[in-house]
Amino acid sequence: MATQAKPGGDGTRARGWLRRELPPLLLTIALLVVARSSFANHYVVPSGSMEPTLVPGDRVAVDMSAYGLRVPFTELELLARDRPAPGDVVVFKSPADGTRLIKRVVAVGGQTVELVDGRLRIDGRALQPDPGDASSERFGDRIVQLDLADGGGPDIAPFTLPEGMVLVLGDHRGRSADGRWFGLVPQRAFYGRALGVYWRSGEGPVWKKL
Repeated sequence: MATQAKPGGDGTRARGWLRRELPPLLLTIALLVVARSSFANHYVVPSGSMEPTLVPGDRVAVDMSAYGLRVPFTELELLARDRPAPGDVVVFKSPADGTRLIKRVVAVGGQTVELVDGRLRIDGRALQPDPGDASSERFGDRIVQLDLADGGGPDIAPFTLPEGMVLVLGDHRGRSADGRWFGLVPQRAFYGRALGVYWRSGEGPVWKKL
């Protein structure tokens, strides 16, 4: 004689499981999304505009809270931190088309910038650490190697950046669609600061601090 199933037995257990397990699962997923959006993320380099510092395919660790803690997916700042500084490698949306880009901050509000043949002058001072070395620039204690094999790209006549605005360039000066094309970037538009390369094609796991 067949045993008759208890009415609603399986359905009741399923609903009970959902009530118990679904809320913490959804909370965990939400916290992971917030953490990734607010604290850390990664970026895959799509082009050679930052060579030799970054090469296509590099995977870069990004500190998403470097310039302030924000409500995820917005520019609403909850906690102020540092501001973009010359020499920083930053991730942001292109003002031209919204594409996510990675470039170097070379000047910030209040500084006077000039670019001739791919070489910068900030507040009238050349950035070459050695007058005889045209292939590198010094930003504070950071020396940046440039790629000038394709020339320096468009020059920039001397001008002073307004407060709150930032000029970004690629290290491969002759092959970079950067601030010379899309203009200045508001400092609030930067998602975060690139910390280092953790994976490079052909080498595998690495750590190259930026």
